[in-house]
Amino acid sequence: MAISFELNAEPRSDTGKGASRRLRHAGKVPAIMYGGDKDPESLTLSHNEVIRNLEHEAFYSHILNVKVGGATTRAVLRDLQRHPSRPVVMHMDLQRVSESEKIKMNVPLHFAGEDVAPGVKEGGLVSHELVEVEIECLPRDLPEYLEIDVSTLELGESIHLSELVVPKGVTLLELARGEGHDLAMVSIHVRRGGAEEEEEAPEAAAEGGEEAKEAGEGEGAD
Repeated sequence: MAISFELNAEPRSDTGKGASRRLRHAGKVPAIMYGGDKDPESLTLSHNEVIRNLEHEAFYSHILNVKVGGATTRAVLRDLQRHPSRPVVMHMDLQRVSESEKIKMNVPLHFAGEDVAPGVKEGGLVSHELVEVEIECLPRDLPEYLEIDVSTLELGESIHLSELVVPKGVTLLELARGEGHDLAMVSIHVRRGGAEEEEEAPEAAAEGGEEAKEAGEGEGAD
């Protein structure tokens, strides 16, 4: 079943730092919605509702239904400001979307099959070089996430953007920038401090201890 996110908003006329501070004290989040050939609209959102939605990864890369009065506007989250030390959302920027206009979004990468990858079974460590990618598409084609199959990846191998399978109508903007932008998304490399180093460490410590002991005995003899 497709996920749907709704935000219940109220229009606001008071703006400025003082007004925003009063809203936050009242459990509200000041927000602005712009784009779509319409004037920017100042809004107020419920902080509790925003926090509940933010618990879902898909909220950040999904089309949102913003209800203001009796009207519903489709929009995407463009910016989110959080308090530096408290779990408080300070402000949100929303952008209206049109079904006929392409949008640019960052969508998360999901990695599958890491536990059965040959490189992992050989003792390798998986490194996620990218956790999200920027795409361009029509709103109806916007994916919740893009999945990468790592199950066949060998030790020392990587999977690049050009190998990522994307849905029809979706463009990877990094690749579209031309040569030299085929970035690695995930790789499997040799762990630092492997079994051999672990075995050598106690031996080195023992040798060091013997040398210190012999040096101490020599000083005592003098």
